[in-house]
This record gives sequence, structure tokens and C-alpha cells, in this order.
Amino acid sequence: MVFWEFDISNHNFHILTLSSYPYLLFFNLLFWTSSFVIFFKYNFNWTGYALINLTILVFFWFKDIILEGLGGFHNFYVQDGFKYGIILFIFREFIFFLSIFWVFFDTSINPSLDIGSFWPPYGLLVINPFGIPFLNTCILLRRGVSVTWCHYNIISNCGGFFSLILTIILALFFVGVQAMEYYKLFFTISDRIFGSIFFFSTGFHGLHVIFGSLFLIVNLFRLFHYHYIFSHHLGLEFSVLYWHFVDVVWLFLFVFVYWWSY
Repeated sequence: MVFWEFDISNHNFHILTLSSYPYLLFFNLLFWTSSFVIFFKYNFNWTGYALINLTILVFFWFKDIILEGLGGFHNFYVQDGFKYGIILFIFREFIFFLSIFWVFFDTSINPSLDIGSFWPPYGLLVINPFGIPFLNTCILLRRGVSVTWCHYNIISNCGGFFSLILTIILALFFVGVQAMEYYKLFFTISDRIFGSIFFFSTGFHGLHVIFGSLFLIVNLFRLFHYHYIFSHHLGLEFSVLYWHFVDVVWLFLFVFVYWWSY
């Protein structure tokens, strides 16, 4: 009888030690979502504290992952696992926005009698799509070009710092224009199904823009400290993929939620 012995240290992967980050993230997300329910029910606004705790936790988790990469633990095999992870993450976000558009088309194509069998509902003054939304679309297309330019410069080993700064500025400008649009609207989230879908879809898209901007700011810091080279820039590549996904979602929002519903 032959007993095979395997040396578990002779492999190409990075075996992680036990970490408390997943558990802490779970409880922080639970606290954050529960704070919204408590705010709507009892008007106790704890969402700010939950967001601060979540930001601190994500900062330290990102810091450890960045240090692992700088320490040489993220070889090509580990990077393949990261690529599968970002693909699954973007697919999950795709399903999330698909569910929103499913509700939108189900309601708009066959409007019920409760809203007068009209879409948008009768008496609701919607925003002109060729005003502020069109301006935001132009900003979005420009920032998509700038972030692609940054990625191309990294691949060409030509920097890309200033194009990434331009992308972040355009993203923050996009969020500011979106907030101005909300301020000028003549309806609220409680104005029937159109108001709920409008604010839910555009609001979550704006939240994704904010998260994507934070992602790019982290990459800007890493780019400034020469963490990226033409053959090893996976963090920046993930942020570019995420950014293009957010851009595509906005194009669908502009065409259907703004233009088609006008």
C-alpha cells in the first residue's frame, strides 16, 4: 500500500489567513440597511454612523489587499481568481438593474387603471430629457473617454495620471448635476409608480457613480505612488470595467426612463 504525501506549500495560490473582515462587513451592512428602516419608521437617522463605519472597514480591507499585491502574493493565478470575482460582481449588478427595468417596462407598457392607463401617469410633469439629463449624458460620455484614455496610457507605459484626475472631476460634476436635477423636479418619490421607479433607478445609479468615484480615487493614489505598470494594473482595470458598466446603465436610463417617458 502506498500513501501519497502532498506538500500543501508547493502551489501557485495565496492561502489567506483567518480574517474578521467578512464578518465585520456583514454586520456593518446589516446595520446600514436596518438604519434605513429605522429612519423611515421612527425618524432616527443612524445611516451616517453606519456609512462611516462601513467606510473605515472598507478602507482597512482595501489597504491589506493592496499590501498583499505589493508584497508579490498576487501572481497570475491569483489574478485569474480576481477576474472571475469582478465578472460575478458586475453580473450581480446587471441582474439588480435588470430587475429595475423589468418593473419599469411592466408598468409603462401596460399601465394600470390606478394611474389612468397613461404613461407617465396623467397630471405628472416630467423633466425634459434634452435639458439636464442630456448634459449629464454628455458628461458621462466624456468621462468614459477619459478613463479609457487613462487605461490606454497605462498599457503604453505613458502615465495616465491627469486623465484619471479628469475622470474623477467629471464624475463629481455628474453627481452635482444629478443633485441639481433632483432639486428642480416637480414630483417626488411618493408620486405614484413613476416617481418611485425614477428615483429608485437614478438614485441607485448615482450611488454607483459615487462608489466608482471612490474606486478611482484609490487608483489615483496608487498611480501617484507608482503601484501600476503596463503588465500589472489589475485594480485600475477593474475600476475601468465597473465604470463602463455604470455608463451603459445610464444610457438605458436616459433612453427609456427620461426620453421614452417624456
